[in-house]
Amino acid sequence: MFDEELKVQVEAVEKIIMEYMPKEYSFQKTVIDAMNYTMSAGGKRIRPLLMEKTYEFFGGNCDYIKPFMAAIEMIHTYSLIHDDLPALDNDEYRRGRKTAHVVYGEAMAILAGDSLLNYAFETAAKAFDMIESSNKQDLGEVLQELNTRKQMEMALSVLTRNPGIYGMIGGQVADVELTGTKLSGEQLEYIYVNKTGALIEACLMIGTLLAGVSDGRIEKMKKVAYNVGMAFQIQDDILDETSTFEELGKPIHSDERNEKITYVTLHGLTDAKKKVEELSEEAISILSSLEGDGEFLISLIRYLIHRNN
Repeated sequence: MFDEELKVQVEAVEKIIMEYMPKEYSFQKTVIDAMNYTMSAGGKRIRPLLMEKTYEFFGGNCDYIKPFMAAIEMIHTYSLIHDDLPALDNDEYRRGRKTAHVVYGEAMAILAGDSLLNYAFETAAKAFDMIESSNKQDLGEVLQELNTRKQMEMALSVLTRNPGIYGMIGGQVADVELTGTKLSGEQLEYIYVNKTGALIEACLMIGTLLAGVSDGRIEKMKKVAYNVGMAFQIQDDILDETSTFEELGKPIHSDERNEKITYVTLHGLTDAKKKVEELSEEAISILSSLEGDGEFLISLIRYLIHRNN
C-alpha cells in the first residue's frame, strides 16, 4: 500500500521539479542540457518529498512550498555532479546512467553543478512572487501577508545556509581532507551531520517554517532531522558493503576504493544496522509525539532509513 502511494507521490514531485527547470536557452544550451540530463535521471526525490510532507504535517496547504521543493533537489543534484568528478569520488555511474562529466566532460559538469546551485536560489525566490500583494485595507490580510513573507525569508535563510560551509560543504571539506586518516567518532559524526544531514535538516526545517511553526516543535524537528540524516548515511555505508551495482545504480565498495573510514569500518556491520534502528525509532517517536497527520511521513522516514538502494 505504501509503495503504491509513494510511487504516486514521487511522480507528482517529479512533475513539480521539472516544471521549474530552464527551458529557454541560447549559447548556454550545452550547460542547460547537462543540467536537465542529470536532473531527469530519476532518483527517489526523497528530499523534496520530505519537505512537502513536513509542510502538510503542520497544516501547510499552499503552493509556496513548490519552488523550495524544486530548489532543494537542484542543490542535491549539483552536489552529486561535483561528488562524481575525478577530483572527488571519480564515479562514472549515477542512478544507473553515465555521470555528467563522462557525458559532457569535466568542465561542463562543473559548470552544470554551479548552474544548478545558482538556479536553485533563483527558483526558491519565485515563492515570493506567489504572494498575492495588493492595496489591502483589511488589517488581518496585511498581517497575514507580512507573516507569510517572514516565513519565506526564514525558509530561504535555511536554504542558503545549510548547503554551505556551515553545512553540506563543510562536511564535504572534512571528508576530503580526512580521507585516508584514522577518523575519530566525533570527526565522522561531523561529516555525516553536515555532508548528508544538512540537506535533510533543510527539508524538515523549510517545511516546518513555511507552515508557520514558531515554537518548541522546531527544535524537535531538528532532532528528527539529525536522527534521519545520521541513519540515512549509515545505511548508505551498509549498502556500499552489501548491495550490488544493479540495486544501487552506482559503483559499490567506493568507500573502500577511496580509502574512506565509515561507520561500518569503525563499528562493524552488525552495530551499524543496530544504530540505524535506534536512530530511526527515536526520530519516529519524536514525530509521533507531535500533533498532526504523520502516517505517510513516518512511513516515508522508515522507507528512507531502511531502503535497499
